[in-house]
Amino acid sequence: MNNESQDAQLIALLERIALFDEPALRELYEISSSRLYGVAVRVVSNREWAEDVLQDAFINIWRVAGSYKASLSPPMAWLGLVVRSRGLDFLRRRTSDRVDKSLELDEVISDTVAGDSPNPADQADASQQALALQHCLSLLENKQREVVSLAYLRDMSHAELSEQLKLPLGTVKTWIRRGLAQLRECMTKVA
Repeated sequence: MNNESQDAQLIALLERIALFDEPALRELYEISSSRLYGVAVRVVSNREWAEDVLQDAFINIWRVAGSYKASLSPPMAWLGLVVRSRGLDFLRRRTSDRVDKSLELDEVISDTVAGDSPNPADQADASQQALALQHCLSLLENKQREVVSLAYLRDMSHAELSEQLKLPLGTVKTWIRRGLAQLRECMTKVA
């Protein structure tokens, strides 16, 4: 059977399916399912999942066959698009289900494990480290302190810093490298 006659046959079947003709859906399935199954396997990369996707796609075809327009695409391309869309939806649902299960697990863990709010000892240690960092930053030259602070506190890239401060890129990189070395040395002395 050539492409034109196969297209005509598929178009006729889709028109009958739009009128909820069950034998037409069965015939469409017999004619096209093997090729559409191949599309589903390529999308979801799992044969069992592809079977579910194909079934879901044919249920969807049953519902939306009336929206097919032969003037816009060949019937097999349209059917392939339906299968591909169902496959992508399937993958999204699987990802969403994993996220939901992960959130449920997080809730169970947080109910059974001690809370993650800082205890007084952690807060005191963090305060001491913050004071030490503030002291060490004050020892840097003004421009160097500004560049290091912007780079790490505002998460700016070297290029962004160079542009904002109107400094050569090499200068920015050098100041950051030297500033971090000085901070590291100061923090080890303080700690």
